[in-house]
Amino acid sequence: MDAALQARVTTLLHDAGIEVGGPCGHDIQVHDRRFFARVIAGGSLALGESYMDGWWDARQLDGLLLRLMQARLDQRVQGWRDLADAVRARVLNAQAGQGSYEVGRRHYDLGNDLYQAMLGRRLVYSCGYWPKARDLDAAQEAKLDLVCRKLGLRPGQRVLDIGCGWGEALKFASERYGVSGVGVTISEEQATHARELCAGLPVEIRLQDYRQLDERFDAVFSIGMFEHVGVRNYRHFFDVARRCLAPDGLLLLHTIGGNVSRYRTDPWIARYIFPNSMLPSAAQITRAFEGRFVLEDWHGFGTDYDLTLQAWRSNIESAWASLDPRRYDERFKRMWRFYLAASMASFRCRHAQLWQLVLSPDGVPGGYTAAR
Repeated sequence: MDAALQARVTTLLHDAGIEVGGPCGHDIQVHDRRFFARVIAGGSLALGESYMDGWWDARQLDGLLLRLMQARLDQRVQGWRDLADAVRARVLNAQAGQGSYEVGRRHYDLGNDLYQAMLGRRLVYSCGYWPKARDLDAAQEAKLDLVCRKLGLRPGQRVLDIGCGWGEALKFASERYGVSGVGVTISEEQATHARELCAGLPVEIRLQDYRQLDERFDAVFSIGMFEHVGVRNYRHFFDVARRCLAPDGLLLLHTIGGNVSRYRTDPWIARYIFPNSMLPSAAQITRAFEGRFVLEDWHGFGTDYDLTLQAWRSNIESAWASLDPRRYDERFKRMWRFYLAASMASFRCRHAQLWQLVLSPDGVPGGYTAAR
């Protein structure tokens, strides 16, 4: 049986252009022969867990995962947990109630030291904008400025940031464009840092679920938060944004997206990185804002996320020695490497996209001219 399972896995990998023990950087080096049975039984979850456990390696992990995704092996090997997660996603609203705070506790509250080491000068945990940028910091500044220009921000306006992270976008908008604002996050670590970062500026940071918002703003933006909303709550998200937005205001939504409508994320990502997350499809987004907003602009630059992730990987690999090994042990490091490499591969093979949408309540009179 073990020989048969090994042969099956070897054949599947060969179909993806990957050789067991091969000489190429994207080839897999198996250290524990239990790997073959484990990955057949557990699918993508077992693939990630066995890497975390040190059962296999690849010199170019992102290259290996890219080939697996391009060959769509996840559709040919599914574990029982995949099926259980699929049923759960169809039945439950995992992003409601206390479930909406879980990703804050388990991911964004891991430690500001980790994110400060990885994200660069600005704590911006979303895709940079690279057309004219030569490094990560410039790409993130360009992205923040792009958001402000698309919204047409002006001095004296009041803006809302749904999912404000560590406060960098509101700080940038306040300092560069003269606005005041409110930011909401479900992460205690983010809220504490954001309040310190924005001290002295007309910016309020709240530890608050976005569904509790009910006040008026001249503009609303949400950068890298929609991936945690969940398809059952998309309509509610746009309802909240609509009731908070002035009649002549604009909403900017910055989100990762998928090519196919789904109801859950990859089982390994859900268990170890982003619990209760899912990537929206274009169809799911448009259905949710239909009758609520007019689409003014849809801008895709997902290939920029590969560059952003490569910069994050370079930063964190250079910083591991300076981080507390009791908090970030070898298994954590391998988990984080797998996460970043899988994300690179997903954008590189165009299974994942990055979209910025600009929406208005009733259409911009005379039309909207999109900044680039």
